[in-house]
Order: sequence, then structure tokens, then C-alpha cells
Amino acid sequence: MSPRKTTRSSSTVSAPHREETRRPGRRAGRLPAVSLAVAACLGAAAVPASATESTGSGPVVSRGVTIPAFYDPPARLPAADGALVRTEPLPLGLSLPGLDGRRLPGTATRLMYKSTDAGGGPVAVTGAYIEPAAAWKGAGPRPLVALASGTMGQGDQCAPSLSLQHPLTIGEGTVSIGYDNLAVYRFLAAGAAVVVTDYVGLGATDRLHTYVNRVDEGHALLDAARAARSVAGTSLTPESRVGLYGYSQGGGASASAAELQPSYAPDVNLAGTYAGAPPADLTEVMKGIDGSALAGALGWSINGFAQSDPSLKAVIDANTNDVGKAALKDTSTMCVGDAILGHGFTNSKKWTANGKPIADVIAAEPKLQAVLADQRIGTLKPASPVRLATGVHDDIVGHEQARQLAVDWCRKGVNVTYEPVRLPNLGDKILTNHLAPYLTDQGSAIAWMTDRLSGRKAASNCWSMPVQP
Repeated sequence: MSPRKTTRSSSTVSAPHREETRRPGRRAGRLPAVSLAVAACLGAAAVPASATESTGSGPVVSRGVTIPAFYDPPARLPAADGALVRTEPLPLGLSLPGLDGRRLPGTATRLMYKSTDAGGGPVAVTGAYIEPAAAWKGAGPRPLVALASGTMGQGDQCAPSLSLQHPLTIGEGTVSIGYDNLAVYRFLAAGAAVVVTDYVGLGATDRLHTYVNRVDEGHALLDAARAARSVAGTSLTPESRVGLYGYSQGGGASASAAELQPSYAPDVNLAGTYAGAPPADLTEVMKGIDGSALAGALGWSINGFAQSDPSLKAVIDANTNDVGKAALKDTSTMCVGDAILGHGFTNSKKWTANGKPIADVIAAEPKLQAVLADQRIGTLKPASPVRLATGVHDDIVGHEQARQLAVDWCRKGVNVTYEPVRLPNLGDKILTNHLAPYLTDQGSAIAWMTDRLSGRKAASNCWSMPVQP
């Protein structure tokens, strides 16, 4: 293991961008008392702050939450993508003893594995593998679901693998809820093994999370599937079918992975992909996020792009005012709950040097336009069936751009099952129109995926797109 670094390596816009992680008690606002009450009622584990937050080479502390040493990448990584770097047992926060002595719903292992980032360099990614206690009753050997979580935030304390251990995490001005654990447990109950990726830089302490970077996300998800095959005690076989599953940020990750799989990971036996509410066109998605309850995600996007391409730092610095720079720094260690409380419904005009929305700034900057254009999902062709779901009133990850992804794939001859989720308008910009389809469509999405993992063929409904909303 490499020594723990004094500062987090980051090329983001306001240096030192991660100073909060190793300095005494910086509070970004106190959580409402109700959050603590919820923690007590749920019986969920609150991750305590360390007694003293080191300013030297001690543990990484993000908003009062100590990140386990496991998440510090070593100086050197294996050559092969998907190769395991290290593992350790991972206690599940919600678990019961089984009659045969095995824990329900399964036995979890914390992972660190090697991937390749968008710049072509090696990167350590963390995550978790869960071997289910339930038997697989479908056709073929036990399958694997590689699950990409929805938006969790940009602080290391928000990592999905940590949320499996602590479904509710509370620190100093931070709250993180493992809402995708529900889908994980439903797949485990069906007898499918599950591997969860933390994405690049979320959990792993060597860099900032490259939020919605399609290549980083797609590679991390595919390499998680590869890594799962090497976990000790796994019941997976070389013939095990693999499914990719994700909603929101996870929907973009699974969609990108489906496109990249034929060239990047042809050894992954991909049977199908579920992409729910995928942010396929970030230019449009950023317009929807601006001024919404999740406005803080603009900060995560900008920070992440600057992490991937340090040359963007000068462009970002020139176009943000002091308020914007402070917001970018603040959001870099936030989880979703923090962002809603701290930056919810913020208009990006407050962050920009010229007082115009970020969308206008991007439109005037060719370099920023090129970055977003390169993130577009839909220019490549998945080689296996895809189910794409989108809420018709989704105003956070806009419905129209998600539907366009289905159209783009259909035109390429992809086997697409398009599912427009028809619900009433549940309130503008308050996340309800984005979250409700996630919940109401989950059962159908899991059933569709289970069919693919059992070897049943999917019937495309591309023919119906002209009459679909």
C-alpha cells in the first residue's frame, strides 16, 4: 500500500481543492435534527469522524467521515484491465443470518481493481462484489449484474460500496443514502451475483470523481464485471451471462458501457443492458439541472471535466466569479443530500463571471462545446439488447434527450426496448419527476434483465418509436 497522501491529487478548478479532507473540522452547515432522528429510526450506521483529523499523512477525512485505508490506491497497478488490486470482507449494513449459516442476502467483498481512464492512463477503481445466498433458478450458470449507481455525489464518503456497509452515512455537514441498495438486494434475491462500481475517483482517494465522464464510467463498469470473476469464492463461470444496470448517472454509465463493450471488453459475456434516464446529451441535461433541486450537480460535472482535462482549468477560472469558485470547491466533497441542502435551486448565473447561465457560457466557448460533444452517448452501437426507460415528465435528466438516444440506437440497428414511463407531472425541478420513474419502473426493469440473464431473447420495439412519447 502506498503512503497516504497529504493532499488529494486533483487538477480541479480551485486549488487546494480537497483541503477539507485533512484539516480540522470544517463544517459546511449543520444537518437538520431530523436527519439524526431518521438515522436512529432506521438503525443505520453513522460513520463517525476521527477523533483528530490529521493535517499530515493520516487518514483521509471528507466532511467528518474517515475514509478507510483500503481506498488509498497503491503507487503501481496491474497491467490488465479488471485485475484485482486488493480485496477484503465487506459487512453489509442490512443483513440477516440464514438457516444454513450463510448471511442473507449474500456475502460481500470490497474490491479495488485496475481500469483505464478517459486519457488512456491506468486508474484504480473501488467497488463491491456480493455472492448471493439464493440459488439461481434461471437457465445457465449463475449470472452477474454489474450495477452502476445513480448520482451519489463527489465526496469519497458517498461511494456506493461504503453505502452497502452504511446505508445511511452522516458526517459533518454530509448525508448519504444508499438508495440503489434496493435494486442490489432484488437481484441477489433472484440468485444473480452483483458487482457495484464506485466509478473513477469516488471512494478511491487519489483523484476527484470524474462525474458523468462516459468513458471513465463505461470502463469502470465493464472492468468491475471483469474483476468479479477473480474474487475468491465466487460461483461465476466463464459462461456466466452479464447484465449492465443503472439509472440516472448509472443509466449513462450502463449505456456508455454497452456502447464500449464490443471494442473495450469483448470478453464480457454481455446479455443485456438497462439504461434508465440516461444523461446522453450533457448540453441538454445541464440546462435541466440548472436551477433545480440538484443544481449542485453542475459543480460535480465541471470539477470532473477539469480533473480529466487539466487544460480546462484556465477556461473555468476565467468564466467563474468568486461565488462560483467557492461553490465548485464546496461541491467537490458533497453527497446528494448536502448538495440539495447547500445549493438546491441555485441559478448558475450566480456562479459565472458574466452573469449568464452556464449553458450560455458553454455556447460561447468552443473548447467547452467540444468537451460536451465528446461526452455524447449514442454515436456508437451496442452489440446486445438494451432496455431504455425515461419518465415523460423528467425535467432533471430530460426526457427528450433520453428518447433521442433510443432513436439514435434504433437507427443503428440496435435491439432496443424503449419504455416511456407515463406518470403525472409531480412538480417542476424538485426531483420528483426524475425519482418516481426510478421506483415505478424498477420491477419491470429487473424482470427484463432477469429474462436476458436466463438467455431469453428480447423483442425490439424500435418500430413503435414514431408513435411513442
